[in-house]
Amino acid sequence: MATTKIKLRALVRASGGPRYAAALAVDALGTGLMRPFLLLYGVTVLRLSAPATGIAMTAGIVVGLVCMPAVGRWLDRGARSTVVAASMLVRVLGVALLLVSPPGQVWPFAVAALFLGIGNQAWPAAHAALVATVAHGRERDAALAAGRALRNAGLGVGALLATACLAGGTTVLQALAVGTGLAYLTAAALAWSVRLRARVSADPAMGGSGAAGRDGTGSSAPRMRALLAANVVYAFCLNVPEIALPLVLVTQLHVSPVWSGVVFVTNTVLVVTLQVPVTVLMARFDRRTVLALAGVVLAVSYVGFLVATALGQGWAALAVVVVSVVCTLGEIVYAGSATALVTVLAPAHALGRALARFQLSTGFGLAVSPAVITALAAHGPAALWGGLAAATLLSASAVATERESPSGSHAHPGR
Repeated sequence: MATTKIKLRALVRASGGPRYAAALAVDALGTGLMRPFLLLYGVTVLRLSAPATGIAMTAGIVVGLVCMPAVGRWLDRGARSTVVAASMLVRVLGVALLLVSPPGQVWPFAVAALFLGIGNQAWPAAHAALVATVAHGRERDAALAAGRALRNAGLGVGALLATACLAGGTTVLQALAVGTGLAYLTAAALAWSVRLRARVSADPAMGGSGAAGRDGTGSSAPRMRALLAANVVYAFCLNVPEIALPLVLVTQLHVSPVWSGVVFVTNTVLVVTLQVPVTVLMARFDRRTVLALAGVVLAVSYVGFLVATALGQGWAALAVVVVSVVCTLGEIVYAGSATALVTVLAPAHALGRALARFQLSTGFGLAVSPAVITALAAHGPAALWGGLAAATLLSASAVATERESPSGSHAHPGR
């Protein structure tokens, strides 16, 4: 049975060491500064229309996903800290383009959004590959969870700083961009200094003669089709606090936007404080079972939101906040098991490609979820929350029943 107590020093070491942990914190702070004001920067500083700005940002995310296969191949050649640093440096280029973009021209902003999108999409796979190289077993699961908690803390602090500065106008927005660029540059330097590479064997299926994969069989990477398809739906939960709940609270329940802020802050605090303890607690169970359980918890929360919205304006907003805690717990269980399951299923020679495919599914889910959520919400609470609950339960069922490979030769994901 996996240990349920992991010391902080061991956790930092398993996460890549103190310098890498510092890089994660600084990078998250920079991203937190960027998220609240990028749209406003395009509209206010560059004087672009809101639709043009939004389209450019969406295109940057989608095109950034196209780069993931190349990132996976780079990781499978052994690169680790170099890819992480590159994902941060490419965002420095994006910020620099923001600062030199002339007002009224959308293409420079679109290219800046593209570079930011590439960096944001490449980072999760590169980070997971680096952690999987320095840590193993349940210690690796805890390290991945700690990285997510640290990142959410940095995002929260950065977002608070940015929000406090937004009233300062154009000059402050440009200063925030400079601060973001410096944060990314500092984080890249710290990540680069780790100098970590993996000793990756050749793929036996490609004629290589290296050692076997992570499971000791030398088999090819599993396709994980059901897991990847299910992950697209699971990823919707990450946008529920930022998109679905504000939409419901403001447009359907007609309450103050302050309630949306309460939901967002509650989500952030819970993820920061509970991600590692919950992941360690779930270590006693099979990872695939835990991931399926996460889908059930999320589906229950979606049904809870449906019930909450039917209570009327007097209690509905408070009920939504309470149910959001259940949704966040499902998100925490999902985040603590999904990437860890992929790192277990993938043999060493194909770890990068497996993580890249997983990030593709996550990024796709995040990209399409705003459109899907708003379309469902237009047909009422039953369509929104009933549709999300049904799709998530179906995904959980697919996760629970998928087999790792036809031969069953891969490692048991619960060990």
